[in-house]
Amino acid sequence: MGVAQLESDLTRLGAVEQRDLVRARKVSPVELLDAHLAAIARLNPVLNAIVTLCTEEARKAARQAEDAVMRGGDLGILHGLPVVIKDITETAGIRTTYGSPLYADHVPDHDAEVVARLKRAGAIILGKSNTPEFAAGASTVNAVFGATRNPWNPALSPAGSSGGSAAAVASGMVPLAQGTDFGCSVRIPAAFCGIVGLRTTPGLIPNDPMALPWDPGQVHGPLARKAEDAALMLDAMVGLDPLWPISVAPTWRSALDEVRGANDIAGLRIAYVSDIAGIGVDPEVERVCRAAVHRLAADGARVDEIAFSAAEGREAYMTLRADWMVGQQFERLHLLDKMGKNLAGNVRDGLEVGSRDMAAAQQVRAGLLRKFRQLFGDYDFLITPAAPVEPFPVEQGFPDSIGGVKLSNYVDWIAPAYLVTLMSLVGCSVPAGLSRSGLPVGLQIIGPRFSEPRVLGLARHVQQVLPIGWPREDVRR
Repeated sequence: MGVAQLESDLTRLGAVEQRDLVRARKVSPVELLDAHLAAIARLNPVLNAIVTLCTEEARKAARQAEDAVMRGGDLGILHGLPVVIKDITETAGIRTTYGSPLYADHVPDHDAEVVARLKRAGAIILGKSNTPEFAAGASTVNAVFGATRNPWNPALSPAGSSGGSAAAVASGMVPLAQGTDFGCSVRIPAAFCGIVGLRTTPGLIPNDPMALPWDPGQVHGPLARKAEDAALMLDAMVGLDPLWPISVAPTWRSALDEVRGANDIAGLRIAYVSDIAGIGVDPEVERVCRAAVHRLAADGARVDEIAFSAAEGREAYMTLRADWMVGQQFERLHLLDKMGKNLAGNVRDGLEVGSRDMAAAQQVRAGLLRKFRQLFGDYDFLITPAAPVEPFPVEQGFPDSIGGVKLSNYVDWIAPAYLVTLMSLVGCSVPAGLSRSGLPVGLQIIGPRFSEPRVLGLARHVQQVLPIGWPREDVRR
């Protein structure tokens, strides 16, 4: 089999399928790595999704993984699968720049806990994916590596801040990628790139060594082409860490098993809200999402379109976000003038936040929690558009209006995602269909804490009945 055919045959498979082929000795980890390296060589010069490639280290790990298969020993659940890590997450011996010129040559001497877990599960760390400086922004561009582009149309943005991870997965360069999500950073890139991205319950995956150990805002999450693949990666990432202060144990034995067992959506209670944030939604995005929930109703779910708004949480989130920015960058405050304009501006905004502002934000948050508790007493899931707009030009950075209505700030457009963060809920973006312009539209499935397998089970059904296919090859080249 030629290299081109090997790449096409293997990289189009899901992560679970690739893993199973390795376990059955039908494909070796080395062959799997070579296929993905060929895809990277062909696609990454256009997309700029992977910014540090560890070819030799990955080849060594693949050979070791192949030896383990041949010996017949116990294999991890991700054994032999190439994975990329977002460039704000520490990797031992592999450059980690945080997308910042201040750390352009930084090489950590330790792995973040999530990376250590992926390695223990048998994953092969292939490289680092692009991100805005310290993940501060919903568009993936920085002064070190430039902009990442969308596999469905390289003239467009993959969003951010896990845009490099999303683009790498969507294009077939890797089957799985790690991301982080504070405002929208896993979910909206997944929506823009037509894949599955999961925001997890805070504490389910320890954040060590990130700053703010008690913070419930920023979480790790998987990006994958299929819901089953996201569940597989989730199983490798979760687990109680007694030394991480908000660490919690999963309430399931295997997310993958539960997702595979979720074959019937009959009777599920689903609430649909087109705009939970009061910012509007692009008519084409809303059309695709509405059609998707109508399909769920036709398949037996009880779907109600309800009047529900969480718009009062927008100002509260911005206050808490500003304080979080200062906490994340506290040890670098003396370098504020050397940071990029966007990051520095966010930190300066945070320095203006006082205790009265924080107390008021927490009061709003508590009131909003009561609204969500009531909603989830009546419904299993809340469904919304994952992003209120279609992908925009990569040079634009962010949309300044929705449906002709001007937004009040550059973060407003991600409010449907960050309000989920504010409530510490589970949120998953799954492709619901293609717009008339041929771009993926993401459906956000929202559930209570620890509902990851159930959310992914519904996402799996959406993918089965509403497949979107792959980005066109002539566009990606």
